[in-house]
Amino acid sequence: MMTVKNTEVLYQNYKSVAPVGVIAMNGTQELAKKINNYLIRWADRNGMPGDDFLIECQCPRFSSGDAKGLIKSTVRGKDLYILIDVGNYSCTYKLFDKENYMSPDDHYADLKRIIQAASGKPHRITVIMPLLYGGRQHRRSYRESLDCAVMLQELHAMGVSNVVTVDAHDPRVCNAVPLMGFDNVIPSYQVLKSMFKAFPDLTVDKDHFMVVSPDEGALNRNMYYASVLGLDMGMFYKRRDYSTIVNGRNPIIAHEYLGTSVKGKDIFVADDIISSGESMLDIAKELKSRDAKRFFTYATYAIFANGLETFDKAYEDGLIDGVFGTNLTYRTPELLKRPWFKEVDVSKYIAYFIASINHDTSISNVIDPLAKINALLQEHRGL
Repeated sequence: MMTVKNTEVLYQNYKSVAPVGVIAMNGTQELAKKINNYLIRWADRNGMPGDDFLIECQCPRFSSGDAKGLIKSTVRGKDLYILIDVGNYSCTYKLFDKENYMSPDDHYADLKRIIQAASGKPHRITVIMPLLYGGRQHRRSYRESLDCAVMLQELHAMGVSNVVTVDAHDPRVCNAVPLMGFDNVIPSYQVLKSMFKAFPDLTVDKDHFMVVSPDEGALNRNMYYASVLGLDMGMFYKRRDYSTIVNGRNPIIAHEYLGTSVKGKDIFVADDIISSGESMLDIAKELKSRDAKRFFTYATYAIFANGLETFDKAYEDGLIDGVFGTNLTYRTPELLKRPWFKEVDVSKYIAYFIASINHDTSISNVIDPLAKINALLQEHRGL
């Protein structure tokens, strides 16, 4: 979080490289409005009034589905930040008089249209893409495309200076663009703050609380939580059937647990995405069968591609106690009403990142909020 002291230091000691402009692509208006409000508040507080940083844009379509990008006010000389949610499937457009839902491909194509519409006039362009386009196809196993790497190379070729993403499935994809800025941030502080607020009775010590990684791919993010909280950590690994392919992947046969006993302990499991949620529920069952007390899970992108019914039943059966997800991608109204879902607001974090980049100052404190987590932990423990 950005404190009054932090903003004063930022605005007084560092000069803005250019006036800020924020473009909200289709489906990001809610998040962009919150970010804009923070930027206005900080600028006003430090004697730099700004009425609005948002720049209106559109991508109108012809009945055939063809589209164009349109920016409705000047971007000349702006430090331009384009916010995009490629996972927002609630956005629609008319295609031959039929309602068509936007796919990640449609969102990405519109992003390129808006960059073209800017015509090279901005001082620089930063794309804020929390859910990285093609991020789940991050490596080649067979004769496969590398969509995420090609996307980054295309943005670089179009003049984008920096890409900001949140909790990338594999941040090593930045190797595709070694000469372009690539920032992968993890909202660990925001997650813990939301969890302690939602469950103030949590006892955060080795005797009562434990972190478990859902697989080897999520090991690093869970190691971080275990380290900053001073907790033990276990992990699961997915035993797959590599002789068959179902829905484009090798099916999971079993989740094997490695680690110390979870008996009587509250468990926290962090991952980047909940898609169908089957793996997470399997892990909850495994942990509950080992006499774990409560089960809390966090996914930066809680998309629930197969619906909410299985999680409703798991909540009723006592398998899960809380599911945390950010507001960085689309959440259905039905999800927001669920008693087991707790939203993590990351808008202030993104606004802080924009302010730091705009003033060409270090983002070390943004990326590694260890001091804030320690203060939060002491507050939670009543110290």
